[in-house]
Amino acid sequence: MKNNASSSVVTRLDRSRHAAPQVFERLREMILSLELTPGTVLSRAELANRYGLSQTPVRDALMKLGEEGLVDIFPQHATVVSQINVSSALQAHFLRRSIELEVVRTLAEQHDAALIAALRATIARQTELLDLNNYERFALFDQTFHRQMYEAAGVPQLWDLVRRLSGHIDRLRRLHLPVEGKTMAVVQEHTEIVDAIERGDATAAQAALRGHLSGTLHQIEQIRTSHPDFLTDD
Repeated sequence: MKNNASSSVVTRLDRSRHAAPQVFERLREMILSLELTPGTVLSRAELANRYGLSQTPVRDALMKLGEEGLVDIFPQHATVVSQINVSSALQAHFLRRSIELEVVRTLAEQHDAALIAALRATIARQTELLDLNNYERFALFDQTFHRQMYEAAGVPQLWDLVRRLSGHIDRLRRLHLPVEGKTMAVVQEHTEIVDAIERGDATAAQAALRGHLSGTLHQIEQIRTSHPDFLTDD
C-alpha cells in the first residue's frame, strides 16, 4: 500500500442527484486518469469529509468500484486502488474489439454524412491538443470518438457495457499516452477509420480499427518495465 488519498478541501456535489453515484463517478475518473494510482489507500472517513457526506454513500461508491475491479476492499482494514490486471485488460480488449468491428462495418454501410462530420470534428479537437500534453482531455475526446460510433450504430447500451468493463485497459492506455508519438498515432488511426467509413469500405475500416485498438497491448512489457508496481497478472 502506498499514499493515502486525503484532502481537507470539501468537494461540492450536485444536491439534486443521489450522492453515491457522484462519488463513484468522481473516484472512477480519478482512478482511470491515474490521479489515484494503484496502491493508493482510500479512507472512507476522509472521503466522507471531502464530499460532506455520511460514510454510507461513500461505502456504496467504493463497493461499486470494487465490482469493477478498480479497488480492493479489505473489510475492517482498508480500501486500496487496485493494480492494473493484465488478464482483465486483455478480456476487455477482446470484447471491445469484437463489438467495434461490427460497429464500423455497420457504419460503413450507412453512408451517414452527419456522422462523418461529427467524427472529424472530434478528431480536430484531439489534434488541437497534440502539443499541449493535456492527456486527460485527449483521452476524453478519444472516448467521445468511439461513443459517437456506438450511438450512430444504434447500440449505445453496448458502449455503457464496454465502459464498465474497461477500467484496466483504460488505465493501460493512459500510461501509454505520454509515450512519444502515441497521441499523433491515435489521431492518424482515427482518421483512417473515418476515411474508410466514408468510402463505404468496411474491410478497411475494420483493419484500421483492429490496429488502433491493439496498439497499447503491443507495449505491455514496456509499460510493465516503466511502472513495475502498477501491473499484475493475477
